[in-house]
Amino acid sequence: MSFNKDSFKHASYLWDDAKAAELAGDEVALFIYRSNLLGADLRLTNYGGGNTSVKITDKDPLTGNETEVMWIKGSGGDIGTLKKSGCAALYMDRLLNLENVYRGIAFEDEMVELFNHCIFDLASKAPSIDTPLHGFLPFKHIDHLHPDAAIAIAAAKDGEKITEELFNGEIGWVGWQRPGFDLGLKLRACLQEAADKGIALKGIMLGSHGLFTWGDTAYSSYINTLEVIEKCAQYLEDNFGKTRPVFGGQKIESLGETERKEKAAALAPTLRGYCSSERKMVGHFTDDSRVLEFINSNDLAKLAPLGTSCPDHFLRTKIAPLVLDPAKIEDKAYLDTVFEEYRTGYKAYYDACKHPNSPAMRDPNPVVILYPGVGMFTFAKDKTMARLASEYYTNAINVMKGAEAVSEYTALPHQEAFDIEYWLLEEAKLQRMPKPKALSGRIALITGSAGGIGKAIAKKFAEEGACVILNDINQERLDGAKEEFLKLFGKDAVASTLLNVTDKDSAFTAFENTALAFGGVDIVVNNAGISISKSIAEHSLEEWDKLYDILVKGQFIVSQAGVAIMRKQGIGGDIVNIVSKNAVVAGPNNPGYGSAKAAQAHMTRLMAAELGADKIRVNTVNPDAVISDSNIWAGGWAEGRAKAYGITVEELPAYYAKRTLLNEIILPDDIANACFALVGGLLNKSTGNAINVDGGVAMGFYR
Repeated sequence: MSFNKDSFKHASYLWDDAKAAELAGDEVALFIYRSNLLGADLRLTNYGGGNTSVKITDKDPLTGNETEVMWIKGSGGDIGTLKKSGCAALYMDRLLNLENVYRGIAFEDEMVELFNHCIFDLASKAPSIDTPLHGFLPFKHIDHLHPDAAIAIAAAKDGEKITEELFNGEIGWVGWQRPGFDLGLKLRACLQEAADKGIALKGIMLGSHGLFTWGDTAYSSYINTLEVIEKCAQYLEDNFGKTRPVFGGQKIESLGETERKEKAAALAPTLRGYCSSERKMVGHFTDDSRVLEFINSNDLAKLAPLGTSCPDHFLRTKIAPLVLDPAKIEDKAYLDTVFEEYRTGYKAYYDACKHPNSPAMRDPNPVVILYPGVGMFTFAKDKTMARLASEYYTNAINVMKGAEAVSEYTALPHQEAFDIEYWLLEEAKLQRMPKPKALSGRIALITGSAGGIGKAIAKKFAEEGACVILNDINQERLDGAKEEFLKLFGKDAVASTLLNVTDKDSAFTAFENTALAFGGVDIVVNNAGISISKSIAEHSLEEWDKLYDILVKGQFIVSQAGVAIMRKQGIGGDIVNIVSKNAVVAGPNNPGYGSAKAAQAHMTRLMAAELGADKIRVNTVNPDAVISDSNIWAGGWAEGRAKAYGITVEELPAYYAKRTLLNEIILPDDIANACFALVGGLLNKSTGNAINVDGGVAMGFYR
């Protein structure tokens, strides 16, 4: 049978014969190609979930003899982005011989270290916990995926019976068991039991977990996988609403899209504050139609407390979500209560399930928060993890929907869930993760960040782990900066919004967009500015107003909007105002700019005095003569300063450097480093201060 992109309704057929022909003869390359295609369709498996493998014959570098080698996705990888460097390659004979030293299920974790004695390719990644599951199945190409459609059947009360009838016995069944060496032996036993009955299995369903399928070639394995998933998905679709409405029907209607976004933006900082009681969390919001169908339903109260089934799901979403009462959202006492109840419930779950050697209890705050009528929030240590938690819980919703349509959804027992969540092997993996960067979990809005000093600050903050919101009054310039940042830092580190700092509504919208993108804000840098250098006689009133509107009024408007968000969060924050040496130094031809900068500087001190009780620090960076890539030199400023000093514009850089004590030219990166010094954690007890970044100008020294 021939296949094409129209062959499957519930899966994407992505195989390209021409591309595959280029890889012909290289089974490892074809295995990686197949893996990437499967991982590209999130209906087939979640990010980082599942595993794929291939067994080949290769030459043993020690003996020169032919030997069987299994290539498999390494631990922690993602099949959608898998490369050869992300795989593990193991001697098959050594892997199978581990059965001789296996001491039973109580000791199976010790087998993981023994995988390292089976390594064939010395550049291998750490072998996955799924390695024996692939090793004990004799097939050349194997796919282990977490398709929502298959898990819906695997998590159904009658899942085994449904699987038997749907596939006429050609898909085996192995009940729930934590992945490991013993599960690999059970897969082999399932295959053998079917063979003893004269049945050649096409795959095996893992109860509450996922699906194994296989083939003799990369292509046949790919097609077998798609066909099995297609059959599961079509079976579910045929049963949606057949005996009862999906999720018992809708209990409430969703708000309109605009109102949903407004409600979400207003609540996100408050939720972020609660979820950040132990460490700062970054948020993600979705009002995906699949989420709304679930959270607005009659079955929400029944299904949400059950939690998820697939291990990959609850590892990233916790055992269950927090469901909010839309009628009580404005009541702080209500939110205090529901969050405390969730934390208490999580501690009770931990205490009831823990073992003597269990790791210490982790953050008891919810990861997933459901707001009926509006959408779903997820909070995690960074934006990527928050977004993935959202995707995983959407997978879980799909699973519940399917299981309820054909039977009854069953979640894992709490003890089984705990044993996955607090698995010592998972804890070891967490302990091996790199130390968080200084600004990890922090969210920063830097005004005027599409160019010059603002862009340098945003780049520095992103490099140090922050999520940044680029903004500018010019859409074209903003688009260019965002494109650059996306290439450098990826989609989870950057968002953008138009912002006119002189317009209160524009500032409100910018911070609303910030809350929707990341959950709130921790750092506001007032950097947007202009410069006009003229004598008092030549200075026009329009120019005076423009300077004060952008520099003084703009700093006030943006700070006011930022403080409102920070107060909702209740976890403190930083405001850094980019002022100038001119705030304290009286120079020629500078009455408008210099006095506006002085107003900015004193507003910093006033805000620091006012906001200390909120743990919001307000500090100043005073640059001087930042020429390179700075927008300050537009609009005739350079000509004005050159005229004031009796030199040419071309002579300005050298002139400014020579007048400093350090004889240094000041760059945007120097200002960015000063901002980072103030917000990076080492100066958490400093507020109302100013850092001069001017190369040393004695007249600018603070007294």
